[in-house]
Amino acid sequence: MSTDTFTPDVIVVGAGLAGLVATHELALAGKRVLVLDQENRANLGGQAWWSLGGLLFVDSPEQRRMGITDSPELAWQDWQGSAQFDRLGDGTDGPGRGEDFWPQQWARAYVDFAHRDKRAYLHDLGLRSLPFVGWAERGDGRATGHGNSVPRFHLTWGTGPEVVRIFAEPVERAEADGLVRLAFRHQVDELVVEDGAVVGVRGTVLVDDESKRGVKSSRDAAGEFEHRAAAVVVTSGGIGHNHELMRRSWPTERVGPAPEHLISGVPAHVDGRMQGIAETAGATMVNRDRMWAYVEGIHNWDPVWPDHAIRILPGPSSMWFDATGKRLEGMSGVPGADSIGAMKQILAAGHDYSWFVLTQSMIEKEFALSGSEQNPDITGKDLKFLAQSRLAKGAPGPVEAFKEHGVDFVVADDLDELVTGMNELARGPKLDAFVLRHQIEARDREVDNSFSKDIQVMAIHNARRSRTDRLVRVARPHKVLDPAHGPLIAVRLNILSRKTLGGLETDLDGQCVAADGSRVPGLYAAGEVAGFGGGGVHGYNALEGTFLGGCIFSGRAVGKALAP
Repeated sequence: MSTDTFTPDVIVVGAGLAGLVATHELALAGKRVLVLDQENRANLGGQAWWSLGGLLFVDSPEQRRMGITDSPELAWQDWQGSAQFDRLGDGTDGPGRGEDFWPQQWARAYVDFAHRDKRAYLHDLGLRSLPFVGWAERGDGRATGHGNSVPRFHLTWGTGPEVVRIFAEPVERAEADGLVRLAFRHQVDELVVEDGAVVGVRGTVLVDDESKRGVKSSRDAAGEFEHRAAAVVVTSGGIGHNHELMRRSWPTERVGPAPEHLISGVPAHVDGRMQGIAETAGATMVNRDRMWAYVEGIHNWDPVWPDHAIRILPGPSSMWFDATGKRLEGMSGVPGADSIGAMKQILAAGHDYSWFVLTQSMIEKEFALSGSEQNPDITGKDLKFLAQSRLAKGAPGPVEAFKEHGVDFVVADDLDELVTGMNELARGPKLDAFVLRHQIEARDREVDNSFSKDIQVMAIHNARRSRTDRLVRVARPHKVLDPAHGPLIAVRLNILSRKTLGGLETDLDGQCVAADGSRVPGLYAAGEVAGFGGGGVHGYNALEGTFLGGCIFSGRAVGKALAP
């Protein structure tokens, strides 16, 4: 639709989830909004469309029905223990404020939102959650440390496409009514600054490209544009497909060396371009070294974008070994417990991959795959299909497909054969079957009782006290080398880029903050480009279910701030 005769009150750069939420709130208030995006309309909703649709709620009806006792006090304790905010500066909103000054305030506000308003806000728009509540990032073993003390991961009925739908539909209705213009294939190259205020955008009109959602598109130019408005909102996402930029900011001293082999959990258009463009206009980037790359990445056997990767969302039972064949230790050696802790152990071994060793019984109950397209039963809201795929014997179809076709999977009837296959895939040292057998047998001896000193076995028993985990998520404890639970399966796990936790610094209205603590007139940011709020609401670790939620919360805050 032409933008030539449309005079917007607000320009939104990025048609992902945060941009849609901000636009929805602005349109509700009668504001005219121009939304610009470098991709085509098929990509409306951005990364959120590809997501599993997990949302963190605190003390929800779903939690209470599953016998889970939660509270905002417990959630805030967990958030603080995970974020570990340690860059607070002098405590003033000025040059010495510290990079965590605004993120900590955003975090406090977000936990309150997750407890009070978030579920009702989304429910009124038509979103529904499955009754089972998942337990993501189960923690590092300390009450005041990283992790969720209780299950809080609410899976959307319809996954990511449904989260996108509830905002895209009202935005498209506002488009039909003339309040909103969606200008696709418009790549912003510059923010227009006059007298210290951002007053518009300039950029390149890209050639038409009818590629399907997620497919890398052309960057050939077809023209130029310039548009002006009283405010510009940047909602352009993170840097997850810009591996060079990720490696430049990689926290080597804290986590370990940047991986040589990195696969992408986000499409190619997630390039981080707008961060530098916003900085040039006076905004401040903070917490660049905080990012959320996963260690359970597998190469997609049916890729959409370059280096397309899928994350395994594991239950706690797979045994986890580094590239040398040493079992990971502590709670960070328990799958699904402590992502950054696991990464430190993996990279400390001198290689950028690790191994799961598990059984068919484990994969059938404990392997889920990230992505809306990997969960067609939930994405399609098909109850019959859901029952067949999740409750029937055997692993869900997409999991079995990866086991059969995925380049990272090895299946064997005995351990010697399994290790031979693992060594064919290894990018580093060859594994010794005797060394693996010794560690597996030691762990197997621990499952003869309902108690144990092995921290992973303890975590399994604890997990099965959750109704969700016992019913659909965690396999009954058994010996890995028991043929009755075979065959044996090994999975080579690669490091997968996903979310950037730092970003453009903003106040609680989403207005960008300059280096001296003043506000940048006319410039706002929301979503991942703003660290999901303030420039890094998660601190060092994410509790999961908070990325979509952070886009919603920050987009809503900006929309409401600019609505009057």
